[in-house]
Amino acid sequence: MISAPKPDIHIGTKRIIGHVEGKEKGPTFLCFGGIHGNEPSGVKALEHVFEKLNATSFLPKGNFYGIRGNLPALLMKKRFVESDLNRMWVTTKIKKIQGKPESDRTTEEKELLEIHDLIIRILETKEPPFYFVDLHTTSSKTLPFITINDALINRKFSRLFPVPIILGIEEYLEGPLLSYINQKGYVSLGFESGQHQEREAIENSISFLWLSLVFSGFLEKKSVPDFKHHSERLRTRANNHTEFYEVVHRHAIGGGNMFRMEPGFQSFEKVPQGTILAYEGEKAIIAKKDTIVFMPLYQEQGEEGFFLIRRIPKWALAWSAVLRRIRIQELLSLLPGISWKDKKKEILLVNLKVAKFLTRPFFHLLGYRHRTLDKDHILMQNRERTAKNDSYRNEWWY
Repeated sequence: MISAPKPDIHIGTKRIIGHVEGKEKGPTFLCFGGIHGNEPSGVKALEHVFEKLNATSFLPKGNFYGIRGNLPALLMKKRFVESDLNRMWVTTKIKKIQGKPESDRTTEEKELLEIHDLIIRILETKEPPFYFVDLHTTSSKTLPFITINDALINRKFSRLFPVPIILGIEEYLEGPLLSYINQKGYVSLGFESGQHQEREAIENSISFLWLSLVFSGFLEKKSVPDFKHHSERLRTRANNHTEFYEVVHRHAIGGGNMFRMEPGFQSFEKVPQGTILAYEGEKAIIAKKDTIVFMPLYQEQGEEGFFLIRRIPKWALAWSAVLRRIRIQELLSLLPGISWKDKKKEILLVNLKVAKFLTRPFFHLLGYRHRTLDKDHILMQNRERTAKNDSYRNEWWY
């Protein structure tokens, strides 16, 4: 039986949980835990895995870093102290924070700069290919699952794991850490291991870490004696769900009304049309059609009340990959109502009055995610353009 730390053990206070460097060249794998301070399971899982790595004769290749996220919030057992550290990773915001006097920086701004500088230092001094994983938990019951920005390298790597995969959540959030990493072109996965404080969440994160270390090439499969057990644990706890899903709706909390989720919802729960999902003040929020609830909010801090998702058919994923490989997205600016935002040709500007014939699913098929400018214009950014495919082309899973 594989042991796991208890949910209430002490959390360390150093930024780097551990670093193991192999004698041979290999990948550089960075894993974060505790970016939200009320989610300690990832930190505990990393502490456990580094303890095993340091006590056992492994032959690693490359580098593996475990990094604690929001240290003050972890000590306070709160999601954040002043602002959400996982909503701040925007290049313009980072530059603005860097320009502030240190005395004027908030708690999370100081944490962000420390983590940012550490990431940049590792990218500059260690060898590719680089892999990034961010460990999280949810306030509701859930199957373990992966979230990714929809680049093909993320799809290919994430489908190795026996859990469901969620695409497109970055379209509804501003400033997640992994979106910042993905914009730099690296493989980056978020793993939601279970409900806050549950022992299963720690166990699932431990299993995910061992699989990640093998799939990335840091460890050989034969050197992890419980590899099969870890894989089966995740498969069983995910109820054999390995499908891809897409986020189709985010219910944002705001406007001063008290948000209250109806009790008992779990992530991936199917709900029929007409179901009361939550209340804002006295107003009921009702499912307009049959849907799937995702990450309902059952905690005090947070900006999202819940998400709704739908399953993506396999044929759509396959067709999407083909269209991206032949780079058909390069021709989009020739269509009426669509132009490049600037000379860099990285972001498309879409005039919705003219381009009514194009739907959001069409852009998603090509890897674009949108950001609304106003009621008539949206910006579309393609994750494939920045993906460092050449860094991963020789990896066994590519």
